[in-house]
Amino acid sequence: MSFSANILVIDDEESMRAGCVQTLEQDGHRIQAVEDGRKGLEKTGKESFDVIILDLKMPGIPGMEVLKKLREDDPNSVVIVITGYATIDSAVEAMKRGAYDFLPKPFTPEELSSIVKRAVDCRLRALEDVCIAVALDEKMISKAIIGKSDEIAKLSLLIKKVAASSSTVLITGETGVGKELVAQTIHRLSKRREKPFVTVDCGSLVETLFESELFGHTKGSFTGALETTRGKFELANGGTIFIDEIANISINMQSRLLRVIEEQEISKVGSSEKIKLDIRVISATNKDLLMEIEKGRFREDLYYRLNVVPVNIPPLRERRQDIPILANYFLKEFIKQQKMTVKRISAEAMRSLEMYDWPGNVRELRNAIERGIVTCEGKVIELDDLSYNKSMPQNNINLSGKGSLAELEREKIIKVLNQFNGHKTKTAEYLGINRKTLRQKIRKHRIHIEP
Repeated sequence: MSFSANILVIDDEESMRAGCVQTLEQDGHRIQAVEDGRKGLEKTGKESFDVIILDLKMPGIPGMEVLKKLREDDPNSVVIVITGYATIDSAVEAMKRGAYDFLPKPFTPEELSSIVKRAVDCRLRALEDVCIAVALDEKMISKAIIGKSDEIAKLSLLIKKVAASSSTVLITGETGVGKELVAQTIHRLSKRREKPFVTVDCGSLVETLFESELFGHTKGSFTGALETTRGKFELANGGTIFIDEIANISINMQSRLLRVIEEQEISKVGSSEKIKLDIRVISATNKDLLMEIEKGRFREDLYYRLNVVPVNIPPLRERRQDIPILANYFLKEFIKQQKMTVKRISAEAMRSLEMYDWPGNVRELRNAIERGIVTCEGKVIELDDLSYNKSMPQNNINLSGKGSLAELEREKIIKVLNQFNGHKTKTAEYLGINRKTLRQKIRKHRIHIEP
């Protein structure tokens, strides 16, 4: 047979154990057998089994209790119960409690082989489903969280842990780091993935309509309320609500929001009827909320209610090794979307991307690559094709030496030229630029080359 299953037989009759072992070993499986429920649970506590054959009528721990414990310890376990005809009702009850199937005594070797084959197939399908789910989770994270830096590895691990819980999450980070993308990933990896993910952008909501937008309103509750509406919280019921830029909410609305989160219920504007919620709250901000609390602009109790699980996304300048990975990812994305002929980013342009501080973070980098593709006239994006503030001070770059970027560049070119005895082709290749660009830089920095 193609798959050798690991099988455990739990039965107090020695002849029954021996018969099962002989039949299933001939089928190519690996078999272990014990005489009571206690020993069976000891075995399953130390080792994983594909199929467990369990007798319901045994001395000591009743078979039904053993089944319950097996299902608690491993919900994916495949358990076949065996029982005499007189206890067929118990077998049906066992299936209701999670047993895969039952086999009435006495049974033939062929009947045992047949039911075990079906059980093994069931186990294999379950394992495949788990593998597919894990692969999809990994693919989802790899699409949302792009990079190979230690910071990104830690963030990916944290997202997996957070997604598995139902706790309230506060995502912090500068503008453009991808806070909403992280929130969406947490939702899609969670048990609520089949339910709605609803975004509230506090930076764009009008204060006077804020309460109506969040909680809905009844017809005629205010001028212009022509019909009863559902608010963002009601739309997200059962799923996740993402409250972006939460620091922009007024103190009065913060108080109402705190009450909703704590009580898990809302009332529409113009109604006293309570609507029960089952909702996960993920919020985000680019501000220092502790500083906002000190200035009296944010409620301390709301902060601690939101910040149950903090997730901080580091800015791009703190993980520069991810810049080439992101740049090439966006390049492929835009080439595919726009069917462009651009093939790559030049070494000089990429070096410039890595040196820039990216105050707009990933969003700014993405926009820069898109502009580079549009303005590029050849198949390679050069430095001149990229539009961003290249003269911006680079205060966080870990380079040896002192002075401005221009001085550092001049010193580097001189050092490499001296290394290759003034040979421009070798110098250009070493620096990752072409000879034309090297000549331009030599003129720009007024570098004199000895003949």
